[in-house]
Amino acid sequence: MTSIRAARFAAAYALLRSAADVADHWIQTDHQATTKGLPGAAGREACAAHVASYVAVQGAALLGGARLLGIRLRPGPVAAALALSAVTHYVADRREPLRRLADATGKGDFARLADHGLNGGYLLDQAWHHAAETLAALVASA
Repeated sequence: MTSIRAARFAAAYALLRSAADVADHWIQTDHQATTKGLPGAAGREACAAHVASYVAVQGAALLGGARLLGIRLRPGPVAAALALSAVTHYVADRREPLRRLADATGKGDFARLADHGLNGGYLLDQAWHHAAETLAALVASA
């Protein structure tokens, strides 16, 4: 039984992670990318639209991939995993919450790094997403 859970987790993680990259870098519009972190209604709307397409891509990948792999995922945990992914993605992509977290944990200078080919804010954002997708995969594979 444990190896089946491990296989479900591994498949769910791979599917969620690859879908996240596609959704973040290919599906997200330029408008969403440049506006989602702005204060006010325009930023919130752009972020919500991005998160909606992001989670739709993840959902399609998770359900389609599981079907192709013959892995059975229960609807409740899948819905919970996608909700977790949506909420954590929205929080991160509004940008200010992660800036505050970076400042509070002593990573503020790194978060503002944009030199020598590095973008600290982007790297911290991606680390946040990877951690959230790991939790979502654990939930989906339950």
